[in-house]
Amino acid sequence: MLPSHKHTPSGKLRARGAGVPFIGKPGPNNAITDVPGVEVGYCTLISGEGPLVVGQGPVRTGVTAIFPRGREHPEVAVYSGYFSMSGNGEMSGAAFIEERGRFDGPITITNTHSCGITRDATAQWMFNRLDPAKKSDQPFWLPVAAETFDGYLNDINGHHVKHEHVFAAFDDARSGPIEEGSVGGGTGMRCYEFKGGSGSASREVVYADTTYHVGAFVQSNFGKRHLMTIAGIPVGLEIPVTSDDVGEYGSIIGVVATDAPMLPHQLNRVARRAAYGIARSGGIASNESGDLFLSFSTANKEAVDTHTGLNSASFVGEAAMSAFYEATIQAVDEAIMNSIFANQTMVGRDGNSIPGLPIERVQKILLRHGRLTTID
Repeated sequence: MLPSHKHTPSGKLRARGAGVPFIGKPGPNNAITDVPGVEVGYCTLISGEGPLVVGQGPVRTGVTAIFPRGREHPEVAVYSGYFSMSGNGEMSGAAFIEERGRFDGPITITNTHSCGITRDATAQWMFNRLDPAKKSDQPFWLPVAAETFDGYLNDINGHHVKHEHVFAAFDDARSGPIEEGSVGGGTGMRCYEFKGGSGSASREVVYADTTYHVGAFVQSNFGKRHLMTIAGIPVGLEIPVTSDDVGEYGSIIGVVATDAPMLPHQLNRVARRAAYGIARSGGIASNESGDLFLSFSTANKEAVDTHTGLNSASFVGEAAMSAFYEATIQAVDEAIMNSIFANQTMVGRDGNSIPGLPIERVQKILLRHGRLTTID
């Protein structure tokens, strides 16, 4: 097992490092960055403790940025798809994606009340880098910005995310292994009433003698404890919620990337399958949850960015799609697990606390069910 599969760059334990068995073959980093060109950056904001004072803190939030074609080429669009499993949330740019089947610029993910800031900062950043009057399709930007709610830990009404924090996340964008857990937009989130946040995973798919990659990134902030399922085992039932825990609220944002050539209608279908990855871990798209999914392909670079004349684009045949669905479901499920495993207890405003996953206890449960792998 590669070191990047077991631990994050800072040494936090990932689900595979804890011995959780998964099916499917991951890429070298087991992250969305296994899709060539994709880069991820964070800006994490943690400050203060004690009683909430709106505008002052405590602060437990941040910004995540995902560049489909890397920070150096944000203006080159990608074919994309969108799906809302449960609409109690927000993802800007979704109407444009449904209409045109593409988007350009970086994706940002943050807290609910900072989604507008990250969208506007992205438009400003794109304008400063690229003259919109020179765009061949239209002289404006429609950035993709998404959110989940972190108000249990964070002074969400204090609006602590600023333009400079968005730009810092952009500057931090990189390929290779990426951090997970309480980083970036996932800083103040929770999942299955444990500490949640940012997570990623990937799978390789061989089709027509070519190896393609499917990478998933999630900002997990959803789920009730009793529904939590790890490696097919209802682990949440064996770790009941205590009287100090609060009920479910929140959402999940899922981003699925691939280098396989796909058209927008195929990517819409991939985005829908991301919801199955949520279900595999125990998610039910509850009334309080915004379960929103975006997918994109980094292929067809010339076709997607040419707006005149007759264009040609390649795409995988229908016979390929089930393999990519399977990879998507596997990667999303593992990304959720990584967002929980690579984490720890966090205390936020008013002393509110979200417990970290008791990994040793989970390992004992999986071992009893014959679902713990040998850790090398």
